[in-house]
Amino acid sequence: MTASRKTASSDLVQVARDARGVATITLNDPARFNALGGEMLAALQEAIDALAQDESLRVVVLAAAGKAFCAGHNLKDMAQHPELDWYQQLFAQCSRVMLSLHKLPVPVIARVHGMATAAGCQLVAQCDLAVAADCASFATSGIHYGLFCSTPSVPLVRNVPAKRAMEMLLTGDFIDAATAKQEGLVNRVVSLQALDAEVEQLVQSILEKPRVAVAMGKALVYRQRELGLEAAYQLAGQTMAVNMMDAAAQEGARAFAEKRKPDWKC
Repeated sequence: MTASRKTASSDLVQVARDARGVATITLNDPARFNALGGEMLAALQEAIDALAQDESLRVVVLAAAGKAFCAGHNLKDMAQHPELDWYQQLFAQCSRVMLSLHKLPVPVIARVHGMATAAGCQLVAQCDLAVAADCASFATSGIHYGLFCSTPSVPLVRNVPAKRAMEMLLTGDFIDAATAKQEGLVNRVVSLQALDAEVEQLVQSILEKPRVAVAMGKALVYRQRELGLEAAYQLAGQTMAVNMMDAAAQEGARAFAEKRKPDWKC
């Protein structure tokens, strides 16, 4: 793996970027299980916004320090602020972070080494890809405390079949990593010792593809999903036509015709 260098950091979020354009964002509040409080969300938003301006960025890996990946919002903090405006601000702040990940023009891979609950499970679901250790677990557990995980349900139902998502949301029960893979919440499950190597395998595969095609593809997949069938086909056809005019796609077509590997640098 190419060595990384730290490019930005705070007490709560650290960002490292390597020479390939691979950035790793690490949630760094292990004592609170990387809970998504206001300060954590602000630090995460700042990191994502900075990466969004980097035209050489190719992949983002979202990781976490400590035993847990992310325990979601801190209910203890929330209980201390019984004010509608405070809650609206917190959930709007969290939604901005999720949408910012969604809008990044590069794939975002969740590296899930431990528990991901409530908004932490939302964070996993919002990433484009997810690799989990076999010891990881997932839950939308707010319902246990009288709070239906409404915002986590948004990406959850876009990853997991509706009835399985409803079971998670209504019971708050944990599912293990193998079940999360079976249901579509994560792509791959490996041992904790193999987690970094498995993430790197995905990263390397993405790096071998042209950035423009990946960016167009990511945007298209999410946009067409919200459209009716005819509109989705229209948008997809337009996207493919524009993609085909890109130099990388032209080189790819020539390479196919000439039975050789594409040379993206040319």
